[in-house]
Amino acid sequence: MVLLTAEIRCRTSEDQERSTVPSLKRTEKSSAIEVPIHLGPLAENVGYLLRRAQVTIFQRFFELFAEADIRPVQYSILTVIESNPGLSQKQLAARLGIKKTNLVGLIDELEARGLARRKPTENDRRSHALYLTPRGTVLIARLHRLDASLNARISRMMSAEERRRFCEILRRIAAL
Repeated sequence: MVLLTAEIRCRTSEDQERSTVPSLKRTEKSSAIEVPIHLGPLAENVGYLLRRAQVTIFQRFFELFAEADIRPVQYSILTVIESNPGLSQKQLAARLGIKKTNLVGLIDELEARGLARRKPTENDRRSHALYLTPRGTVLIARLHRLDASLNARISRMMSAEERRRFCEILRRIAAL
């Protein structure tokens, strides 16, 4: 069996070393061979590093949330509905950056599982207000605890001030 792992290191202003993947390890039973892989300009590419971080965080998310059978987009939808009962599908799609046509299927899934419900709005029956069901309310509380554990694990990598600044920077990037 062959196992490949990679470590990515982002250069800081104090760091004079070349940014590389210093430990790509290939393990076959008991032998280990280290092969350095240089990322070139990717080592300092914000988009690349954000994507790599997202992949890692999503892997941890899937591990933690597997028992609840919830994907990141579903958690986001349930969280925003919980925080904004009566929000329209159009508003939810715009806020989360989900195509309206894709959101319909996602809400269908959540309704089928008994986690969310649509209700026609009083002034426009073509528009639907979204609400959590009692079952959805119980589940989202559990999901928030799982998410808090993941967030705490990530937050341990930085000070409270660094985390605050990091989140601020990510919000600015997301608003581009």
